[in-house]
Amino acid sequence: MHAESFPGGSPSVAAPSGVGLFDVAALRAIETRAAQRLGDAAELMRRAGQSAWRELLAHWPDAHRIVVVCGPGNNGGDGYELARHALGSGREVVVVRLPAHAPRGDLAVAAAERYRADGGREQTFAGGLPDCELVVDALFGIGLARAPEGEAAALIEAINAAALPVLALDVPSGVDAATGSVAGAAVVAQRTLEFIAAKAGLVTGAALDHVGIRALADLGLATEDRAGLEPVAELLTSADLGRWLRPRRRDSHKGRNGRVLCVGGDLGHGGAILLAAEAALRSGAGLVDVVTRSAHLAAMLARRPEAMVHAVDALGDASLEPMLAAAEVLAIGPGLGQGTWGRGLFEALGAARCAVLDADALNLLAQGAAVPSGHAVLTPHPGEAARLLGRSTADVQGDRLGAAADLVARHGGVVVLKGAGTVIAARGRRPCVLAAGNPGMAVGGMGDVLCGVIAAMLAQGLPAFEAACCGALLHSLAADAAAAEAGERGLLPSDLMPWLRRLGNPPSRSFPESARNE
Repeated sequence: MHAESFPGGSPSVAAPSGVGLFDVAALRAIETRAAQRLGDAAELMRRAGQSAWRELLAHWPDAHRIVVVCGPGNNGGDGYELARHALGSGREVVVVRLPAHAPRGDLAVAAAERYRADGGREQTFAGGLPDCELVVDALFGIGLARAPEGEAAALIEAINAAALPVLALDVPSGVDAATGSVAGAAVVAQRTLEFIAAKAGLVTGAALDHVGIRALADLGLATEDRAGLEPVAELLTSADLGRWLRPRRRDSHKGRNGRVLCVGGDLGHGGAILLAAEAALRSGAGLVDVVTRSAHLAAMLARRPEAMVHAVDALGDASLEPMLAAAEVLAIGPGLGQGTWGRGLFEALGAARCAVLDADALNLLAQGAAVPSGHAVLTPHPGEAARLLGRSTADVQGDRLGAAADLVARHGGVVVLKGAGTVIAARGRRPCVLAAGNPGMAVGGMGDVLCGVIAAMLAQGLPAFEAACCGALLHSLAADAAAAEAGERGLLPSDLMPWLRRLGNPPSRSFPESARNE
């Protein structure tokens, strides 16, 4: 009896990949415009409730006993609307709220009154949840910007302790929709249904441990509702790889595919620079030189004879100059060390036309060394980013998009802030966030592979920002493919190598010429 329909049909519900990511201010502006256009401020709440009910039915059709946890604001109002639909479909529904969380604001009050008028049950939280099969989180929405405290924190902990499926409406309660930070207790949802537009804070950092699978209900918005409001970032998915990785010309030669010079591998760290060099080759670089310690020469040639390995043990070696002149891209940092050898090489190669800086190159930069004079791509993990900014790692993780922007402002170039939901940023460009990658990548050497991949993209002619986006996305997708084969735990950087080649080639070029001509 509550199956309300939208003018012109139902709003679309789809995975929010390949779409813009918005901040809270833009979301509020869109919501205000839509309400004015519709002439009914309650219409969006009704649409949100109906969309949420459909999401619930799509994924938990057999759930009969449902608890909807409602807060005092409009997010709670969305929850009351969903509860009405569930009640009208014969489900056993209970709305749970805190004693101090009686609905506030006309919209939420009206939604709660409609639910009660239909015979809906409601109870205050007293330390535990009623017996149920599914919990709907409608406690806090995009307005929350601090850690939940007291009874609110206890209610969130009770939701998590129940070990039941959770559907979060718009934002898992306790997660900052603007930054993705989680300052205290936060709901761990199996699914999150976002309303109106995808939120920048839900795709990176700590938020990823709380949102589960994301979907988007646009609530039937019109183009005019978003006019002039630009997303603050863009989400990159596997579908975006084809933007940059096109089939090669039939008359390609190695010189056309670029030359990379990999520099690093101090004593005891030769594996790092080998991983970078092999990744550059597997990602399509035409020629790859390696400058490292003589102790690593034999092992590198045995493992990867396609790389041209040069032993440099003494600073001031005259052979560096012609190699630097021939290289189109420098990949420096893997295994470099911060001692006399590594620092000397970093300073000697400062005139590189284009460079990817990783690991100890970033640490030397944080200590005051100069950025190479050409185009630079910096690839810090959160700890390295913290050193580059002179702040704590927690501060970096608390606002990853903001930290990436600060790194660009301070050091220039393109920044690839690694971690869950990798962020790519550059001056004058809309930041990108990767919807790819997995926890198995948290192992030594994974960043060395990324350094080589991005260097290869630069060598093949992509501009710095595009090379960083393409390289980081290819790297994460290769890690996902490798993890799908045998699991995340125990994933090694070298496991990515065959996948870099497979995913780095368009499907139409994945079979031999003889098959193509049959």
